[in-house]
Amino acid sequence: MEQMVSTLTRGGPVIGVLAVLSLISVTLIVVKLLDMRGALGGQSGRDAAYDAWRKGDRSSALKAVEAGKSPLDRILSAAMSGLIAGRRRSALTEELEWRGNLELDRLSRHIRTLELVGMISPLLGLLGTVLGMIAAFQELALAEGAANASLLAGGIWQALLTTAAGLVVAIPSAVSASLLGTRVDRIGVAMETAVGRLMTLEDADGEATEEA
Repeated sequence: MEQMVSTLTRGGPVIGVLAVLSLISVTLIVVKLLDMRGALGGQSGRDAAYDAWRKGDRSSALKAVEAGKSPLDRILSAAMSGLIAGRRRSALTEELEWRGNLELDRLSRHIRTLELVGMISPLLGLLGTVLGMIAAFQELALAEGAANASLLAGGIWQALLTTAAGLVVAIPSAVSASLLGTRVDRIGVAMETAVGRLMTLEDADGEATEEA
C-alpha cells in the first residue's frame, strides 16, 4: 500500500486532481444508480390501473397509480386526474409535457458532470505526462555527460503514470454517463407510452359511448 501511494505521489499534483475527480465520479455514479432504481418498476400496478380504467372504475385506477413511486406512476396519475376533472385535451397535454420534462431533468441531473469528468481526465493525464517529460529532459540536460538511460527512463515512466491515471478515471465515467443517459431516454419513452396507452383507452371509451 505504501509503495502504491509513493508511486502515485511521484505523479505530481495532476495525480491529486485526478484522485479528486475519481472520487466525484464514483459518488455521482452511486447517487444516479440509487436515483434511477425502480424508475421503470411497478408495471403490474399500472396494468391493473389500465384494466380498471377500461372497465370504467376511474377511482380505482387513479388509486393504483397514486400508490406507485416511479416517474411513470406520477405522470400517469397527473393524466388520469386531468381526464377525471374533464380538462381540455390540449391543456392537459401541455401540462403532461412539462411534468415529463421535469421528471427527465431530475433524472438527467449530474450526468453532464460525469461526461465532463470523462472528457477532461485524459487531458489532465496528458498534461501531467507533458510536464513530467519536460522535467525529465531538464534533468537530462543538467546531468550533461553524467546522464544515463536509467535517469531518463525513471523520468519517463513517472510522466506516463499520469496518462494511465487519467484513462482509469475517464473510462468508467464516460461509460457510466452513456449508460445512464440511455436509461433516461428509456424512461422518457416509457412515460410517453404510458400516457399514450391511457389516452387510447379514453378515446375508445368515448367512441363506445357515442355509439351507444
